[in-house]
Amino acid sequence: MARAPLLQLSDISLTFGGNPVFDGLSMIVQPGDRVALVGRNGSGKSTLMKVMAGLVQPDSGARVVPPGVTVGYMEQEPDLSGFETLGEFAASGLDPAESYKVEMAAEGLKFLPETPVATASGGERRRAALAKLLAESPELMLLDEPTNHLDIEAIGWLEQQLRETRRAFVLISHDRAFLRALSRATLWIDRGQVKRNEQGFEAFEDWREKVWAEEDDARHKLNRKIKAEAKWAVEGISARRKRNQGRVRALQELRAERAGQIKRQGVAAMEFDAGPQSGKRVIEATGLCKSFGDKQIVADFDLRVLRGDRVAFVGPNGVGKTTLLKMLTGEIAPDSGTVKLGTNLDVAVFDQARATLNPEQTLWDGLVNDPDMAVKGNSDQVMVRGTPKHVVAYLKDFLFDEQQARSPIRALSGGERARLLLARIMARPSNLLILDEPTNDLDVETLDLLQDLLGEYDGTVLLVSHDRDFIDRVASTTIVMEGDGRATVYAGGWSDYQTQKSLTAAASAPESKPASTSKPAPAAPKPAKSAALSFTERHRLDALPAEIERIEAEIAKLETFLAQPDLFTKEPLKFKKGTEALLERQQALAAAEEDWMTLEQKAQDA
Repeated sequence: MARAPLLQLSDISLTFGGNPVFDGLSMIVQPGDRVALVGRNGSGKSTLMKVMAGLVQPDSGARVVPPGVTVGYMEQEPDLSGFETLGEFAASGLDPAESYKVEMAAEGLKFLPETPVATASGGERRRAALAKLLAESPELMLLDEPTNHLDIEAIGWLEQQLRETRRAFVLISHDRAFLRALSRATLWIDRGQVKRNEQGFEAFEDWREKVWAEEDDARHKLNRKIKAEAKWAVEGISARRKRNQGRVRALQELRAERAGQIKRQGVAAMEFDAGPQSGKRVIEATGLCKSFGDKQIVADFDLRVLRGDRVAFVGPNGVGKTTLLKMLTGEIAPDSGTVKLGTNLDVAVFDQARATLNPEQTLWDGLVNDPDMAVKGNSDQVMVRGTPKHVVAYLKDFLFDEQQARSPIRALSGGERARLLLARIMARPSNLLILDEPTNDLDVETLDLLQDLLGEYDGTVLLVSHDRDFIDRVASTTIVMEGDGRATVYAGGWSDYQTQKSLTAAASAPESKPASTSKPAPAAPKPAKSAALSFTERHRLDALPAEIERIEAEIAKLETFLAQPDLFTKEPLKFKKGTEALLERQQALAAAEEDWMTLEQKAQDA
């Protein structure tokens, strides 16, 4: 028997500020769904999620949640008013006996439950909201950018939790590796409509191109039909005017249909200008040491950055990535060691906090009052790579319309703010880009364009990011900061670092030492073979042995529990629940073992 949907939206219409966001939107979420919700920045993803959560009421249409079904929502800016600590907020609504769930989530997401709400950062507040949702474990979880403010380790932990849950979830994220690993279906918001594909995010781009190709084909057919009908109207209508008024009305309807078609939003016309070439040696750092109190950022760190290098900095939050970046660019002095900057450097900075954007300014004022973009004596033009350009025309290059140009920056979504900041740093020539978390909140199309532009950029790039896919596509060197002053330089991106780390671990293990001949020991090549696996597959293969061991331990405990004499007669409900849990764990074990066998075989066949 088919199970009822967990959530159903029917014929939803919603207007903000006179502009329609959705019109006649309908969708359902089924039990067990693992859905990626995608769409352009400003397309209404967060608004739709709030409608799904019941926090925003549509102008018309219906939201139906069956009785007893719980829906949980993790928003981007949670309200923690009325709570003393992050832990108190995260545990609110839980039975006291379940407070351990918050502690487990806090450990995985890396925040301290005892942190006062009054002093907590925005990232800590978001992590507490995420911990609250995971601890409550509703039947349907709505997750709006859960990976923002998480480091790579915490993202991996969250990915594993969502992979193992039996709950349904809808997920908005800019992290493509995260979406590919978790989604089994895709909801795509496109021009106020929601389309669904029963494939995960891995298939999104091919699906999107197919949909657009079908639209273009239908539009061409409509244009041909209108042209033919218009020709008939001119040449044949005079003799049959009364008999063919219906055909004339049909022509008018065809024209109205074409006029009513919503034009697809184009791709932002972004462009970097590398400007004058810098010297060949951009940065030479020798013996850098830096500490803040007892916390050591780096110890005896050396690095040489040459023109054209793309260097990514990765590591846990708070480890000092931004501090090291600022030392390398001369903004912060090291305790010891030297940093020599190359000649003829023009630096452009994309800061993580978006601190250079004044939220109370309009987009217009934010550009024309920027000292790097101002055109003297002109309040409606900006200087773009040496050429004056009307401010609205330049904003349109970054997909902002004229109405938004007059709106305050605080009204923009996170992705729109990132686009505005990119507009500012792209307006002037540079040959050294400092990008601190540039991928947060950007939509898939803008991310694709940004990485392509960085690939073509003639200058040098220093990048801080937790986006594994973006690092893989952009970085030529990855610096991994592990804490306690340890910072190691690896060639390539994130996946290359993972492979090199595996090789190093295998080489140091006793069983992988070479035999007495020059021929390598049989175990040594195995990590190299896994290079054929994707990052997600490698991560899964590495994690599976521990997961299998944990599930086996859970099965053993359940079997011991069910083996109690008279349990079935004295506690039938406990026996029933224990039996169901045992069956579920046995199925999970079989699935994990199957995954391991498949991935291990794929690695060995490489």
